[in-house]
Amino acid sequence: MTRGQGEAERRLAAEIDAAIPDALRREWDRRVAREQVVIGRQGIFSPRLHPFGYELGFRVPGAAAADAAAWSELQHERATSAVLRATFGRADVDEVGHGRWLFVRCPRAFLVGDLHLPARPDRLVVEIAAGTRIDGDVLRGVRHLREQGFRVALAGFVSRADQRALLPQADFVKIDARDLDVEGEPVVDLARSHGALLVAEFVESSEELRAGRRLGFDLYQGNLLERSLLLDRSSAPLLGPDHDSIGRYL
Repeated sequence: MTRGQGEAERRLAAEIDAAIPDALRREWDRRVAREQVVIGRQGIFSPRLHPFGYELGFRVPGAAAADAAAWSELQHERATSAVLRATFGRADVDEVGHGRWLFVRCPRAFLVGDLHLPARPDRLVVEIAAGTRIDGDVLRGVRHLREQGFRVALAGFVSRADQRALLPQADFVKIDARDLDVEGEPVVDLARSHGALLVAEFVESSEELRAGRRLGFDLYQGNLLERSLLLDRSSAPLLGPDHDSIGRYL
């Protein structure tokens, strides 16, 4: 799907949304409030294994974690919107993060401003997935997000040219711990060259944890430390209309 097609779909969705009668909208809100809402949460830890933050992911109640590799861009956008609504569109966000940073992988539309993020730069870390194409529009969008106070995490860093262009804007850089023996110190040194905190992600073994510590990583994430847990947000009350803009037009 091209950017133009995506924008046309969102404009059409906005027109449909505006045409929905208030009574039907209220009934829909009551239905949503009764539905089960779950998200996945995995801890991000300090070298001493103290909790630093959490990565949040999309989950379907009663189903195994989906393989997102084959998803379309629109599916990624809808999944991210669902995670943001479940987290920031409901009360008691501290039940999710306990006052710590909350990392959410955001596809391109959120980075360039086509879709809205919740106004919570005090808690939300905007994570850029490894496969994201980082061009001029993304760079401008990320700079704007940082001007609003958001922290930015760059996931799956392997020293691609477009990833290197984003390093000055990154507060966190994630490197796959399973590839540390391949990537080695040069990539690690480059990743920290602009002052970002380094995160070893996908830590699956004690050997990978030791390798990350030897290379001086600041933070660690992976199944060795904590598997993704399911959090049920169904009982948290929905917030008011000021929060309806999260993922608008999805």
